[in-house]
Amino acid sequence: MVLLVNKHPRRGFRKFFDKLRAEGYPWNHKRVYRVYCELGLNLRKKPKKRFPARIAQSLLQPIFANECWSMDFMSDATTDGCKFRTFNVMDDFNREILGIKVARSFPALKVIEILDEIALYRGYPNKIRTDNGPEFIAKNFAAWAKQHNIHLCHIQPGKPAQNGYIERFNRTYREEILDMYLFNSITEVRNITKNWLEDYNHNRPHESLAHTAPVEFARCHGGTPMAIPIGTLASTQVINQLYL
Repeated sequence: MVLLVNKHPRRGFRKFFDKLRAEGYPWNHKRVYRVYCELGLNLRKKPKKRFPARIAQSLLQPIFANECWSMDFMSDATTDGCKFRTFNVMDDFNREILGIKVARSFPALKVIEILDEIALYRGYPNKIRTDNGPEFIAKNFAAWAKQHNIHLCHIQPGKPAQNGYIERFNRTYREEILDMYLFNSITEVRNITKNWLEDYNHNRPHESLAHTAPVEFARCHGGTPMAIPIGTLASTQVINQLYL
């Protein structure tokens, strides 16, 4: 039995029992299953994850800064095969990227820590739009949002277009950075991303912003008051240093 399980670890009890009977062993299924369980060979059934009912999220551009942030994760790997993730945060008002954090993993508490640091300079948003990743549906993340009066807008599963602003940015970031370079270390990813993000926020024209850069769009159209005015060079430089 142990040899069979080691050879085919993802097969279930019934297939192993049928194999034993085919080889001429007379034991009945009750005895075989008892031994199967005593040896700890039974597979755990992974329960299907069920999400609360989600409503469709409309993608209307906010008219003020900090009305809505969009967030998402991306993944890639360094040349040694070790995977890393990026945590991208955007203000939907002017598509400014408030931070790109690069790390091996992002538990929910780390996500909260990053958002709290961003809020020191930007203030907290009225709502946050995310997918249904485990970090975003964690109880401590929901408690943090409630504490700061932030409405969490989870898109419907399988509908990434409902989080289209950050998804569109992810495509640009992958094409211009993640797919463009071979990274030898996470430090290299952070340094290249930092320089690129400075240019993205301050110089790169954005078609949906009347062909202006995010920071320039914010200067022309204004926003809600915050600790450091949106779009100032100082605030963006400080945020880049914190989150890259």
